[in-house]
Amino acid sequence: MIYYSTNNKELTASLETAVTQGLAKDKGLYMPERIPALPQAFFNNLDKMTLQEIAFEVANSIFGEDIPASDLKRIVDETLCFDIPLVKVKDGIYSLELFHGPTLAFKDVGARFMARLLQHFTQGQKKEDINVLVATSGDTGSAVANGFLGVEGINVFVLYPKGLVSEIQETQFTTLGQNITALEVDGTFDDCQRLVKSAFMDDELQSKLTLTSANSINVARFLPQAFYYFYGMGQLKKLGITKDIVCCVPSGNFGNITAALIGKMQGLPISRFIAANNRNDVFLEYLETKAYKPRPSVATIANAMDVGDPSNFARILDLYDHSHAAISDEISGTRYDDEQIRATMKRTYEEEKYLLDPHGACAYQALEDGMKEGETGFFIETAHPAKFLDTVENAIGEKIDIPLPLQEFMKGTKQSVELSKEYGDFKAFLLQ
Repeated sequence: MIYYSTNNKELTASLETAVTQGLAKDKGLYMPERIPALPQAFFNNLDKMTLQEIAFEVANSIFGEDIPASDLKRIVDETLCFDIPLVKVKDGIYSLELFHGPTLAFKDVGARFMARLLQHFTQGQKKEDINVLVATSGDTGSAVANGFLGVEGINVFVLYPKGLVSEIQETQFTTLGQNITALEVDGTFDDCQRLVKSAFMDDELQSKLTLTSANSINVARFLPQAFYYFYGMGQLKKLGITKDIVCCVPSGNFGNITAALIGKMQGLPISRFIAANNRNDVFLEYLETKAYKPRPSVATIANAMDVGDPSNFARILDLYDHSHAAISDEISGTRYDDEQIRATMKRTYEEEKYLLDPHGACAYQALEDGMKEGETGFFIETAHPAKFLDTVENAIGEKIDIPLPLQEFMKGTKQSVELSKEYGDFKAFLLQ
């Protein structure tokens, strides 16, 4: 499979180059040259297949030309060593719980897949270390750090905004040591993302270091997120639900929903999508005005969605040939502020006995507000509520249990490097 840049379709690369470079040379995002349709027999059997079997078939359709089937199966099996339950919250609305991986967040899938794919391409070939740069507003950092922990020849630098991730999230990538370095940036997530993108645009830095990204700008991080949408549809099919299905995705950098949209182009029978936003609502504004106006992000209690210039919007534009009408036909948008998010968490816990995290609360509320008669909805519950302990407990007025994996992270000692938001300081640090 050939991958092209969203800035210039004439600029192409192999999968190996796309993964190891992260960004194209013209700073565009890589996209597969074609999106293969999956056979009807696959969809007929979705309800009978395991998560690993479904993921392999989807992965093979995209990556199979570049990776031997036996290696790809091993990568998939090692990535997905956990389950993804579909839970009924109330009549007509289901939660696809993606927080049962090692760091209790949906990003475990893409991060673990990318780590193993990068190992596959570089094993026995590395002449110098690969430096993985990742900006995080919370869960990306922990998923990538734990996915790459201890991998020989790969150094990971996690950039996160000081004071703007939850305490538990912070422990998941600042206490690891080994090949993981946490950089505590005096700024916002957008500043962290800008530093990472600036590094890829710096020819001098690129000439001295081998750099790649583990944010969803990397095809190996964002594409595997399609796996669980297929699995979720298989679980709905087991319940006899096969049509008029709407999926709601809490959206920050838009890698998750972009993978779902590609899944639909492969034949996934989802009728439509809702992108749930917090106060950082540049995508909703685009839907309403046809104008995309990125701006500095604002801090909210749904911090993983605090993105003012979502990178993967470029991929959505590319998928739909920059047609506002086509995008609007496929995706609607919503916006919720902190007060509304808290109210949803409290009401859902009291009435449905279901505990939401702030991001899932945005998506659940969007389904309640936006579903039409006869539709069934499922939303993406992206992280365990305990990762946002103070926010959730304050919203519902009760203490909640902290899972053992999170308790173990909390026992570690914080190791981080404080850094300004100036690119020169970041570059100097990397060159050390």
